[in-house]
Amino acid sequence: MDHIVTVQDAVTAFADFMEPTDAELDAIEREMPVILADVDLLDAHIVTLDRTPTEMDDRRIRRARRRALAARVALVNRAAGASLSGGAA
Repeated sequence: MDHIVTVQDAVTAFADFMEPTDAELDAIEREMPVILADVDLLDAHIVTLDRTPTEMDDRRIRRARRRALAARVALVNRAAGASLSGGAA
């Protein structure tokens, strides 16, 4: 006879007390422009999966890639600016 055993970690992994903290939500909010830019880039690539990319598709991918890179640079610059202590000694 086979015994059915539940895996406690799998059962409680999504319990109500496992909500994200305020710090985690703030981090997601800060990274949201990067996430959205990456989604746009993925959308641009997905459109071309089942057909030969046209010139317009190539432009869309290039624009989406530039926006994704710009969003990443802005995020890194904000993080670097926040970690620097201001003022001269």
